[in-house]
Amino acid sequence: MEISLVVITYNEAKNIERCLDSAREVVDEILVVDSFSDDNTVELAKSKGAKVLLHPFTGYIEQRQYAIEQAKYERVLILDADEALDDQLRQSIQEVRQNWTHACYHMNRMSNLGDQWIRYGAWYPDRKMRLFERSQYQVGGTNPHDKIIPSDGQRLRHLKGNILHYTNSGLADRVVTINKFSTIAAKAFAEKGKKGSWLRILIKPRLRFFSEYIIRRGFLDGFYGYFIAKTSAQYVFLREVKLKDRQEKQN
Repeated sequence: MEISLVVITYNEAKNIERCLDSAREVVDEILVVDSFSDDNTVELAKSKGAKVLLHPFTGYIEQRQYAIEQAKYERVLILDADEALDDQLRQSIQEVRQNWTHACYHMNRMSNLGDQWIRYGAWYPDRKMRLFERSQYQVGGTNPHDKIIPSDGQRLRHLKGNILHYTNSGLADRVVTINKFSTIAAKAFAEKGKKGSWLRILIKPRLRFFSEYIIRRGFLDGFYGYFIAKTSAQYVFLREVKLKDRQEKQN
């Protein structure tokens, strides 16, 4: 049962080898679609046996869609460059290769912050559909957060194990990320016709914090759980402020 691993990259030299090494045993093709990195991502990917295609970046959803379409095999495994399969998930995928029963499979993703793995809040279990038949999916979501979605009527099977997500190396990186992503999200919201408002600015960040820290028990991750919930709320605040600012400038 052949599987293509598909990874999109831009300046991922620090991550790409770990990503590809983690999946090498369970795939038959490694395809990397790179957005003209100016570090040595491409060279490192090729050294791991990857086929590398260069393609201009037009958006996370658009780049993901393009990359999947270039895969050689019908069955596709998706990873981001800063992700890796753990041992249990590799074993689960090996078993699926021997007995493919569903068109789509999902799995949990566990992220780290600094040197701590996060096990509660919105970050875990962060269930993702990442293994699927290419004829039975669609790419959805809102930039910068793309999402692989099963076609109508397709049942998903859950695989044991985790995608290990090496997200932000420290607190400062997290702040940089939410500023960048909130700008992209505000633009995507505006393009979809969503309108900014004072009510959204006042209410949505508070709801996000309460949901992640209290309802989803982010407090069990201690200081990092609080920091993640607080910066998630800040992300929503920045997204809504930037959306309203775009609206007022257009008016």
